[in-house]
Amino acid sequence: MEKLKIDVGKIIKKLEIITKELVTSRVIGNYKSVFRGEGLEFDSYRDYSIIEDAENIDWKASLRAGKLLIKEYVEERNLEVFFLVDISSSMIYGSIKKLKSEYAAEVVASLAYATLKAGDSVGLALFNDQVVKEIPVSKEKNQFYILSKTLINPYLYGGGYDLANALKFLISYLRRNVVVIIISDFIGLRGEWRKYLEIAASKFDVIGMMIRDPADRDLPYEEHPVILSDPFSNDQLLVVASKIKAEYSAHVREQENAIKKTFLEVGSDFILLVTNKPFTSDLIGFFRKRKKRLRLK
Repeated sequence: MEKLKIDVGKIIKKLEIITKELVTSRVIGNYKSVFRGEGLEFDSYRDYSIIEDAENIDWKASLRAGKLLIKEYVEERNLEVFFLVDISSSMIYGSIKKLKSEYAAEVVASLAYATLKAGDSVGLALFNDQVVKEIPVSKEKNQFYILSKTLINPYLYGGGYDLANALKFLISYLRRNVVVIIISDFIGLRGEWRKYLEIAASKFDVIGMMIRDPADRDLPYEEHPVILSDPFSNDQLLVVASKIKAEYSAHVREQENAIKKTFLEVGSDFILLVTNKPFTSDLIGFFRKRKKRLRLK
């Protein structure tokens, strides 16, 4: 890989548009309520907008004011969001124009940009079979550029995959109540990753974001033999894709569902993103559902 095709100048303009979409959807405007937080206190009322959930209306205050109002809350503490990003060899793949690593970098940059814009702190760790790079949480003005420069450094990418080892690092590295967003294709899981995920989930607010390429999920319909390669061992297998297409897809869906189930069972959250689809609408929908779910707890 010569370099990740991410132009920081261009992506900042794109992020302004994405963040505006997120703010308009009220995901970022009220984004702290989609994370487990303590110390929320009432700040003021604001007018209700038709794009918002009617469940948030304060009917007593609305009756007194003669218009629909929603309570605004402020967080007593600074929210800290930490991204744990998979940079292993399987992420340097793309059957379409964009590699999984490029797509993941845009997801991280977008969420980091929005978090910093809201006045909160972000940090980052890149991992393969080791933690390759860590950036402590901060809300300094140059934090976004530090994160972006790190994400687009091609010399950091590649290598094996050990999620358990990365989670062990986080458990000792971060303080309690940090929001941890794990971004990975989750290909090559091994060892006691569930054990350490459970420990992490008891300490942090954990969200798993699975990034998959279309070819990770479905083989092309090919009558001729094709070569499948293991991204970690370089082992190769010659197959006729059309003959194993159905079984392959069923196996992958089963694997994806099992990983999601594990995250949910330990009290974490989970979303699947596929690189042939823009992630903005999926993230907005995910955070809206999460906000409702947390409100019911």
